Amino acid sequence: MKNIWIAGTVALLGVPCVASGQGRSAPSHSAPLKEVASFNLPGPVGKRFDYLTVDEKHGRLLSGHMGAGLLYVIDMKTNTVVHTIHDVPGVEGTVYVPELDKAYTSDSYEQKIGVVDLATDKVVKKLPTEAKPDGSAYAAPFHKVYVSDERGKAEAVIDVKTDTIVKTLFFKSETGMPQYDPITRRVLVNLQDKNLLAVIDPATDTVVARYPVGKCVGNHGMALDVAHHRAFLSCEGNDILTVFDLDKHVPIAYLPMARGPDVVKFDPGLGRIYVACYSGAISIFHEDDPNRFRKLEDFPVQPKVHSLAVDVKTHRVYTPEQQENGEPVARMIVYEAVTTP
Repeated sequence: MKNIWIAGTVALLGVPCVASGQGRSAPSHSAPLKEVASFNLPGPVGKRFDYLTVDEKHGRLLSGHMGAGLLYVIDMKTNTVVHTIHDVPGVEGTVYVPELDKAYTSDSYEQKIGVVDLATDKVVKKLPTEAKPDGSAYAAPFHKVYVSDERGKAEAVIDVKTDTIVKTLFFKSETGMPQYDPITRRVLVNLQDKNLLAVIDPATDTVVARYPVGKCVGNHGMALDVAHHRAFLSCEGNDILTVFDLDKHVPIAYLPMARGPDVVKFDPGLGRIYVACYSGAISIFHEDDPNRFRKLEDFPVQPKVHSLAVDVKTHRVYTPEQQENGEPVARMIVYEAVTTP
């Protein structure tokens, strides 16, 4: 495609860059990340983690320990767990609503959405939903949370003022990560079985468009570069990162990732895209400008690390580990972004 430049390390699609069991101590001296802290989490070891969400207002990290049914509230200044919230069985997605100081958890083991009051650290309500609630997003101007019921092939719409599900949209596809686009005031949802990006108008909660995502197979994870109106799609079916132009509604770049990509996050201050890959890597890319992207590295981490969060104020990256060199752990690793002139 014209005007697209892809540089950096060249790798075959689907070929992992990290062998199983390789530790996080192996990155090169010029690696784009440097470990600066690690701390144990109070839940049982060896259990799967899922999404993390940053509460920028209070400097907190919300980390879902899916296999343990726990939600950790972590102080990012001190790297300490300040609260452990129970009764969130199979917690996957977590979205934070700052004006209400509440979180909404996708509790997949009981097919419900938990409403968590973070002033009291209690689950105050549960909303029954379709099968396997997963990723979620908040459309702040509309006071609505959108939760992808992945296996139910649906999108639940929650009015946060009443904590009720006001509508459920059904698709002929499993639903991946949603995001709210403040430029168009639309909600974007991955239709991962169909390789489509659906667009929802939150004013009416109707689907207004569907766009093909090109070579991307199994578009599950998604992050947005709001300033340049780009979406970054994590394609689980063929291990590529797809850059999607939200103005022209077409993919404009494809970049190879390590095997098993899942959660993708964007740091606008550094122009970096991070993708947590289950095979044992964080695939890291740089946005040189809105049409030019290059791969920096498949940064080695422990296998089964498939989620991460970025603090856009400090540029630190947080990722939970459920094992270290094959031994079960429950641990959060904190990385500093390393930049070179």
